[in-house]
Amino acid sequence: MNASETVAMARLWTENGFRDDDWKRAEEADVLPGEGKLILALEAFLALDEAAREEALPRLGVEVLPGETVDLLLPFLDRLPLVALAFPAFNDGRSYSKAELLRSRHGYRGELRATGDVLIDQIPHMLRCGFSSFEVMNQTALARLEAGQRGGIPLYYQPTATASRPGKYAWRRLAG
Repeated sequence: MNASETVAMARLWTENGFRDDDWKRAEEADVLPGEGKLILALEAFLALDEAAREEALPRLGVEVLPGETVDLLLPFLDRLPLVALAFPAFNDGRSYSKAELLRSRHGYRGELRATGDVLIDQIPHMLRCGFSSFEVMNQTALARLEAGQRGGIPLYYQPTATASRPGKYAWRRLAG
């Protein structure tokens, strides 16, 4: 099964539940003429002609792999509607750090999507790091999300990119 078939099996989930995915993956930049929202690999996005990229930017998303830096996207973040951060394996957590940096340090306010091996136990942590949507293909995760179960731990010691609701921090964080 290739990457396109795997993504086709994924369902898009947000905190508001499952929804249709308006974004399509494109391997090459030659698909830019036309309509529709496209997710390009970072390398393909950066290889675009500058004028073509600027014109298409409102309908472009970029997928960043764990070994790639988000710094290359900084000049575009204020206009880029979607950044997808890949989790090729559940035990590769580098995209958590990228999400935190994009939200906290760089002030990214667009859609931040987790792609790849997204498991149910990771989703609460991903939400706290600033992810807003998830391409979920794991059958256990899909079943739990469909049942309205997303798990998580009710108290936290660490501050995060997204504001926690009152009472979510442990007593040690609240002590003055």
